[in-house]
Amino acid sequence: MTTEQLPRVACILVNWNGGKDTVACLAALDRCTYPSMSVIVVDNGSTDNSISEICAAHPEVLLLRSQTNLGFAGGNNIGIRHALAHGADYVWLLNNDTEPAPSALSELVAKAMTNAKIGAVASVCYYFDAPSKVQVWAGTRVNLWIGYTRNSTVPRIDDWFEALYGASLLSKREAIEEVGLLDDGFFLLWEETEFCLRLRYAGWLLAAAPNSSVLHKVGSSTGGNKLITDRYFTTSGLRILRLHSPFPYLSMALFLAMRIARRVFTLQLSRCVRVLEGIQDYCNSPPKVRERNRV
Repeated sequence: MTTEQLPRVACILVNWNGGKDTVACLAALDRCTYPSMSVIVVDNGSTDNSISEICAAHPEVLLLRSQTNLGFAGGNNIGIRHALAHGADYVWLLNNDTEPAPSALSELVAKAMTNAKIGAVASVCYYFDAPSKVQVWAGTRVNLWIGYTRNSTVPRIDDWFEALYGASLLSKREAIEEVGLLDDGFFLLWEETEFCLRLRYAGWLLAAAPNSSVLHKVGSSTGGNKLITDRYFTTSGLRILRLHSPFPYLSMALFLAMRIARRVFTLQLSRCVRVLEGIQDYCNSPPKVRERNRV
């Protein structure tokens, strides 16, 4: 297959006050062996010198700017809309705190092309500080009764996955056009899970690309702060249960009871406060069931 015949892939990086990570990721993408790739950086309202760092190191890269921080979903949606409007066949969502292997995208595309019904494919992510240790082997199982996911760290058959890990996720144009963009009601966490659930409901398949390797600096978006994570995980967990659980209010109650009980029993009362803040955030903008962001 010639370069002209290969699917056109747009790689989207969302940056928020993470210029050094983004520059390192772009340097890794310079070594990408896939010949039909374009790169879009979306700056999510950074307040540091990220933009000047990125422009100085990679003046050739298309940089789209949001005036405010729209979160992971909202930032990626800016890039997705641009990519589809300019003819991309696939969109590669790649965390800016990753460094993909040169063949990572080629392996994703090769797997995606094995079956026309594959709507999304994920890489195997390894810890940046321990490159031989798997962080997430492509995806996860989802328990919509209690808002719990179980990431795989070992090889699985494609049918095992109920959702894929969003640090390196390739999605097909037709699949996005059918099910819609990421739900930008999710500011941080759970957004790729919700997207994958919609893909599966619409009959699209999820898959792993075992030879697509990506190093991931885990927790860069929150600085490893568990208090921040508690707040957003709570808000987003409630949202996904409201949208997708068969018995949403029961599931939401169980989800909150388990989160608060764990923190009370371990005397982590400051984390209980963050859970309560997450509940308040959810109550301020509850989702309409089945609402979708169209392309």
